[in-house]
Amino acid sequence: MNVRALLIAIMCMLPVSGWAQGYAGLGGSADGFEIPQRGYQFEFPKDHGPHPAFRIEWWYLTANLTGDDGRDYGIQWTLFRSALKPFETEGWQSPQIWMGHAAITTPETHYFAERLSRGGIGQAGATAEPFAAWIDEWQMSGPDFDTLTLTASGKDFGYDLSLKAQGPLVFHGDNGYSVKSSDGQASHYYSQPSYNVEGVLHLPEGDMAVSGNGWLDREWSSQPLAEDQSGWDWFSLSFDGGDKLMAFRLRGDRGDFTSATWISADGSSMALSDGSTSFTPLETAHVAGRDVPVEWRVTLPDRGVDVEVSALVRDAWMATRFQYWEGPVTVTGTHKGRGYLEMTGY
Repeated sequence: MNVRALLIAIMCMLPVSGWAQGYAGLGGSADGFEIPQRGYQFEFPKDHGPHPAFRIEWWYLTANLTGDDGRDYGIQWTLFRSALKPFETEGWQSPQIWMGHAAITTPETHYFAERLSRGGIGQAGATAEPFAAWIDEWQMSGPDFDTLTLTASGKDFGYDLSLKAQGPLVFHGDNGYSVKSSDGQASHYYSQPSYNVEGVLHLPEGDMAVSGNGWLDREWSSQPLAEDQSGWDWFSLSFDGGDKLMAFRLRGDRGDFTSATWISADGSSMALSDGSTSFTPLETAHVAGRDVPVEWRVTLPDRGVDVEVSALVRDAWMATRFQYWEGPVTVTGTHKGRGYLEMTGY
């Protein structure tokens, strides 16, 4: 989403020369790193693990939850990997840098935390089999990718959750080759959008038992944006009828580039090309000193989708090193449901 399309505050792991470019730094040179290739044959469980020859990568989970009090909640758990050089070694010589983000959104407020770590010393990393991704005590792990436990904590919040996949993996774009610009920048991108989630949120007012649905994105690349692109709006929407939609637009000086995947209730999917989905901001809110769209109209005419997407909490701002908006949303219109929205570059 992000885009998970895509890519987020991963910029804080780039060399200092890239930091000043903000999200546009993701369009920088990929010299020495591997580039995603159309026709790549995924291999599992291997590809659930890290790909150190690529510059950036993430394990990105969001979940829409309902508490025992009947109210809506959302959580985020993300592990980012960024490489200074295209290889891995042990110890402090490792060029792999890791960052974790965790958040809980309640109907009233948004809690978040951030962790940073150098790879190679065991403090952070990922393994394919058995699957594990971690930074300090934050853990996403299980015997395989279908059955996971998830933990994280920050100031005033934490969670302990279990996840069980209820459908197949979904491959975005051309069998997992996800194009991000008219110039052809791309990533390898797949999702598990169908986890059942149960567990407990730890909040200042006490523990809250929750259940709901989770969506996990896996993505890696070395140059996922074009030089003129500086941000994106990424939507993962789960409709009450069982269908799902992943859709994003990347904003650039030469105009928007869009992409989407329609996921049917039976788990089958169809990639949708640039221009198939439209995104119209309906209302903005002044958040962290900037105007951010918090209500959207999203249309997908080929599927009869014309919906309004509204933030559960308008100030779900991630005030991390590179800042962005991330939070749960409600969906109304031709299709009803819940989802998550990520916005960068505002």
